[in-house]
Amino acid sequence: MAQTLLVQDLMTRSPLTIDASSSVADARRLMETNDVRHLPVTDEGQLVGLISDRDVKLIEVHSRTDAAEISLAQAMSRAPWTVAPSTPLEVAVRHMARHKLGSSVVVENEEVVGIFTSQDGLRALAEVLADSRTSSR
Repeated sequence: MAQTLLVQDLMTRSPLTIDASSSVADARRLMETNDVRHLPVTDEGQLVGLISDRDVKLIEVHSRTDAAEISLAQAMSRAPWTVAPSTPLEVAVRHMARHKLGSSVVVENEEVVGIFTSQDGLRALAEVLADSRTSSR
């Protein structure tokens, strides 16, 4: 019988986070430096939002205010979708696809412990397809 994959099996553990008092420009620099596209936003260690590279680009293109002067508290998506590490991967992926989400913040005991992105899901799909090809030979 096949083992059920869980979010914790594929998530990025201990993801970078950024404080809500930081600016949009700070988020862009952190994303570029670390080659990430999603940053959980925290306030005193508690998750309060999420900022994506797409959000940053839209703000930089459409805002008349310098990105260094816009705080993440103003720019972030509030109440991002969260999952527990023990959430079955199928549940997370279906929800992300249905709602066109690029990531899920993984939270345990009110602490950000990981992030699961669409790229993580695509890597899992590639592994499953490769395994199915190997087992059918």
